[in-house]
Amino acid sequence: MSGARPPTSSAALRLIEAVADPGTWQSWDRPVEITTEDPDYRADLERARERTGLDESVITGEGRIRGRRVAVVACEFGFLAGSIGIDAGERLVRAVERATAERLPILAAPASGGTRMQEGTVAFVQMVKVTAAITDHKAAGLPYLVYLRHPTTGGVLASWGSLGHVTAAEPAALIGFLGPRVHEALYGEEFPPGVQTAENLMANGLVDAVLPADQLAGIAARALGVLSGDDAGTAPGGNGVAPSADTGAPSAGESIRRSRRGDRPGVRALLKVAGRDVTPLSGTGAGEHDPGLLLALARIGGTSCVVLGHDRRGDAAPPLGPAGLREARRGMRIAAELDLPLLTVVDTAGAALSREAEEGGLAGEIARCLADLVTLPAPTLCLLLGQGAGGGALALLPADRVIATRHAWLSPLPPEGASAILYRTTERAYEVAGRQGVRSSDLLAHGIVDRVIEETDGDGEGDAADRAGAFLTHLGDLLGAELAALRDEPPALRLATRRRRHRALGTAGR
Repeated sequence: MSGARPPTSSAALRLIEAVADPGTWQSWDRPVEITTEDPDYRADLERARERTGLDESVITGEGRIRGRRVAVVACEFGFLAGSIGIDAGERLVRAVERATAERLPILAAPASGGTRMQEGTVAFVQMVKVTAAITDHKAAGLPYLVYLRHPTTGGVLASWGSLGHVTAAEPAALIGFLGPRVHEALYGEEFPPGVQTAENLMANGLVDAVLPADQLAGIAARALGVLSGDDAGTAPGGNGVAPSADTGAPSAGESIRRSRRGDRPGVRALLKVAGRDVTPLSGTGAGEHDPGLLLALARIGGTSCVVLGHDRRGDAAPPLGPAGLREARRGMRIAAELDLPLLTVVDTAGAALSREAEEGGLAGEIARCLADLVTLPAPTLCLLLGQGAGGGALALLPADRVIATRHAWLSPLPPEGASAILYRTTERAYEVAGRQGVRSSDLLAHGIVDRVIEETDGDGEGDAADRAGAFLTHLGDLLGAELAALRDEPPALRLATRRRRHRALGTAGR
């Protein structure tokens, strides 16, 4: 383009240079002509082209990120504030459609004030067709990553900026639906400071990570490796076959006491020892975050999967509320959209019991989790890792296969609550638990659990907390093999077997 500045004058191209492997970037963009008859708008477009060296506010193409082909769509804020008009919208849609046809993941990097005011309503509705194209892309089982840059507002945030399987943001970026300048003009007051920032959005479960552009390639490669189901091979260990007979089962009281040890390893420790390429996700993506639930992408024993589990913090495990269950359902949706195995980890002292939980629809969210899990098209594996009290545990239980560690247990209520109902005292908790059949060995006998994993080397003494490293390494290998076996089963057979499994609950041995 005559008189254009070097490409480095474009922030969007600098981002692509930082993310794509050197020498791999290929533009997909067709030249765009200026067709407007409005002389002022024409002059604005010409100045934007001169300033940025680009012909529109969006750049599309493909490159390799750590060797993987990835489609990239990025906004150039220096071009009319990154606004999306008819030509930019069409360019975006063409790129998404091509990525879908070529089965490429997409990295979207918006930085925009929204839709282009000079083109009015027709530009405004471009967001509909962009959203439709991205929806088709995700429905094809392809990953969609978003990196929100400073600033991202308006219709761009309300469409393709908010649809990512994983969403990261630039540090200190302004991110919000209504830009602060527009808010002040409309309402005569400044927007409250500190709300529309990347860091605040992460704290409220709307963004999964805040990171600078020079870290984006590594994070994107790690996330795409899991989301695309690239596995490093099946780990040795379990093979999905039926367990051998259970022996040496401890009492219910002993298992409950051991499961409540403050130093007992939980889902975070499992991911630290047995997980690879772990990418934590934050919140529901809809403004809620619950410390009682952990959601992540990871490879376990070489198998890519979505992991969601109760997040114990020592012996003061936070109860799981409705927001946590909605966050869990986000993980289920990701697994379904990308046909990734889902690993649920049960380790909870119970669901939240509060006015906020009741008014937030706790019971309904438990029901919806159960409904989602029994019908989820993706392979599912449940690990009973420790405590399993009440509806908070039940909500993550349904799966194609269920594995329990030796001292894990599952009960309708915390044992003390069951004792209080039956005897008006908590003193008989372990006695009641013993009669209720909460132990891993009881669950195995009733067909609720498929396999019990020992926590010691076979001497029967101690538990997972006494040998956490070796235990978690062994457990990771077994989980990876189970996940791989489930992934390789024909889907129709696996779903039919799951349905029969749930229909038969409680009838084993009758």
